[in-house]
Amino acid sequence: MQRKYLLSLSMIAALGFSMLPGGAFAQQKSLKEQLVGTWIMVSAETTNPDGSKFSPFGPNPKGIMVLDASGNYVGLNVSSNLPKVASNNRNTATADENKAITQGTLASFGTYTVNEAEKLVVLHLAASTFPNWAGTDQMRPIKSVSADELSYANPAPTTGAGVTILTYKRSK
Repeated sequence: MQRKYLLSLSMIAALGFSMLPGGAFAQQKSLKEQLVGTWIMVSAETTNPDGSKFSPFGPNPKGIMVLDASGNYVGLNVSSNLPKVASNNRNTATADENKAITQGTLASFGTYTVNEAEKLVVLHLAASTFPNWAGTDQMRPIKSVSADELSYANPAPTTGAGVTILTYKRSK
């Protein structure tokens, strides 16, 4: 009799648990799991030490950050107002065209690691269009991350001072 009673209680409990919302038993995703994916730039804003602000890639930046589950990444940021090269040949661009293009773009790739406790991503740069970064590790404190948005700080931007906050939306 007691066996039937225990079996009935077990079945009732199992039925009750099965009716709970789907995520009730799911563990929260790790920071790395939340970061994996393709992210499209929404904004980039640098705050200088004196408090002044500017957008290093202009008012409507274009950019993409791809973080894969294996720990590889690629990032590309581009100003929306880059000049066209008049000669239609990048090898014969004028000094002014090259300057504007160089100052309006930044790309890098390599690997990344995540420090879950400190909410920090470390980019291990294999190469960059800013050669000073090639072979370095760059810290990126995560400001916020959700299913649809990622925001992180670059405490050492290529402009030489201040902190840049980059915000992305997840690519659908």
